[in-house]
This record gives sequence, C-alpha cells and structure tokens, in this order.
Amino acid sequence: MNTQKEKDYWTERYVNQNTGWDIGYPSTPLKNYIDQLTDKSIKILVPGAGNAYEAQYLWEQSFKNVVVIDISEVPLKNFKKRNPNFPENQLLHGNFFEHKESYDLIIEQTFFCSFIPSDKNRTAYAKHMASLLKPTGKLVGLWFDFPITYNLEKRPFGGNKALYLSYLNPYFKTVTFESCYNSIPPRQGKELFGIFTKK
Repeated sequence: MNTQKEKDYWTERYVNQNTGWDIGYPSTPLKNYIDQLTDKSIKILVPGAGNAYEAQYLWEQSFKNVVVIDISEVPLKNFKKRNPNFPENQLLHGNFFEHKESYDLIIEQTFFCSFIPSDKNRTAYAKHMASLLKPTGKLVGLWFDFPITYNLEKRPFGGNKALYLSYLNPYFKTVTFESCYNSIPPRQGKELFGIFTKK
C-alpha cells in the first residue's frame, strides 16, 4: 500500500468535505455494544478512525485508554477541537499497517472497506489486526454489505459475509457475524455486525 498516496487521497476528501460515510455521531450498533462494556480500563484501538465519533463516545463514557489512528491529519485535528482534553499521545497520525501495540479491543467502523480491496491489502488487514490484539482480545465492528466495486472513486468498498470471512477465518474465531438489526435507516440491510476473537 502506497502510504503517501493513501494519505493524499483521504486528506483531499476531508478537506473537500467529500465524506458521505460520515454520519456525525457514533453509529448505533457500535454505541449499543460500547454501552454493554463494563471494564473501563481496557485498552482500545479505533483504526482508520476518521472523525472518530466512536472514540469520542468511549472517552465520554470514561474509557480513558483509547487510541485513535488515521492516515490523514485533518480528521485528527477535527477530533482534537471537539475533545480538547483527549491526550495527544493517544491520537496517532500514521499508517495502521505500521502500528505496533497490544490491545484488548479494536473497534472497526468500516475501516476494512476504506482501502483498495486487493487480496494483498485485505490479507494484510486480517493478519495485522490479529497481531495487535492480546490473546483474549476482540475485534468488534461493522463491515459494509453491498457488492464490491473497484472504481477507486467509489470508496468505501463493499463486500459480503463470505468474502470477509475468507480473510478473517485464518486469524479469528467468529463469535457473531450477521446482518445488522439496528443500523441507522440509510444503512438498513447494508451492514454486517461482527465480534471476533483472536485464534
């Protein structure tokens, strides 16, 4: 993956506010999942976070060990303006695939669907996600459920349950991976909610 090219692509989209995926608040399925968490000390990563509304919600709910990473600096600056007390060292401007740390939970907000859907990239995603999780760690989140397109102007990219599992199964056990029952109205029938544990 060409880091500079990806950085330029996403920065341009944020600068031009070409962010149709951005709903302006934490998505309902992830908010509901977060509301069930009781251990506020767990270490959580939100990769490819964009404006990171889920990370903001976690912070507001007293989860203080939250790390946000994005390849573009623009949404990170937006996040900091909204959350001035969020620690600078937990806002990372960089490439997820080069990040090295260990987490209890990774929150996936269609990050998988954001990068060019080559076999190489998607395999690297699954492998690196697993490497970032502690032995008892979980990958939890949303994946878009609509036909994949290779038109690079049509990001985010889609997929389906079988396709996603073909990449995740070598590294993860599936706890649940089903059509979302509580998607926001514009995304009804277009999202999969998944909980995975590291193999």
